[in-house]
Amino acid sequence: MTTTQRLKHLLTLEELTAEGLTDLLELAKDVKASPATYAQTLAGKKVALLFEKASTRTRISFEVGVVELGGYPVVLNGSDMQIGRGESLSDTIQVMSRYVDALMIRTFAHETVETLAAHGTIPIINGLTDLHHPCQVLADLLTIEEHFGQRKGKILAYIGDGNNMTHSLLLGGALSGMTVRICSPAAYAPDQTIIDQAKMLAQQSGGQIEQYTDPVQAVAGADVIYSDVFASMGQEEESEARLKAFEGYQVNQTLLSSAATDVIFLHCLPAHRGEEVTAEVIDGSHSLVFDQAENRLHAQKALMIELIGVMD
Repeated sequence: MTTTQRLKHLLTLEELTAEGLTDLLELAKDVKASPATYAQTLAGKKVALLFEKASTRTRISFEVGVVELGGYPVVLNGSDMQIGRGESLSDTIQVMSRYVDALMIRTFAHETVETLAAHGTIPIINGLTDLHHPCQVLADLLTIEEHFGQRKGKILAYIGDGNNMTHSLLLGGALSGMTVRICSPAAYAPDQTIIDQAKMLAQQSGGQIEQYTDPVQAVAGADVIYSDVFASMGQEEESEARLKAFEGYQVNQTLLSSAATDVIFLHCLPAHRGEEVTAEVIDGSHSLVFDQAENRLHAQKALMIELIGVMD
C-alpha cells in the first residue's frame, strides 16, 4: 500500500496531513486484516524501545509489533543507560543511530524527543511525553472509524484533565474533521497553543474545537465519550487535590444518557474505576476500551511500516 505522505518521525500528530492520517489508518486496517502480508516488512530491522516511564500497553504492543513484522526489538530502560548518568541526548542518539534503524521512546519532557529527532539520523517515535501521546490517538481514531465507518463529522467529548491525551486528541480529531469537545475545570484546561493549532487544522478539515466546563453540556449528542485518569504519572502527590477539583467530571451512566444513543466510551487505560469512570460504564456495552487497546498494536505496526518498512 502506497501513502501520500512520507513521514520522517512521529513526535506529534501535527506532523501528519489529513491525507497522511487517512492513509496510515487504512494501512493499519489492512495490517490488522492481513497480518501475514506484512510479516517480513521489518526483516533485518532493529528497533530500540526506550522506557523512562512505566509501561504496559506501549511496551507490549511495540515489542510484539516489531516481532510480528519480522524485526528485532531492543528494549531499554533509561535508568540502565548512560543518559541516566548524564550523557547528553545528542551523543546518545548519534551512537544509537549507528546501531538501530529506529527509536521509540516513552519519556517525560517533550523536548527530549525533539532533541533526539534533531541530532539523530533514524526515525523517532514518540511513545508518550508529558505533552503528547500520538500513538494512542492513532489507535483511538482507528477504533472510531472501525465502529462508525467514518471519523469526519463525529462528535468526541473528552471529560477530564487537559493533559497529553487531550492535546493529541485535539490534533487527531481536528485532522479527521471531527468536532472535539474538551471539558475540564478552568484550572486544568489544555495548552492554549495546542488548542489554537487544533482550531487551524479544524478550519481546513471542516471540524470544530469546543471547550466546556459542564460535562452534561459537553456530552450532549456526542458519539464518543473519552476519559482519562485525573492524576497522571508524576502527579501522584496531587491526587487528593485533583480528586476534589474533578468532582462532577466522572463518566457514569447518568452522564452517558445525555449522549447519542449509540455512544461509545473510550479510555486510554489504566483506569481508576470509581474515580474518572464507573465500573458500570467502562465494563458496559458502550465501552470499546479493549478493542481500543488492541488497536495500539495494529496502528503502531502501520506506523513502523511507514517509517522504516521495506515493501515490495
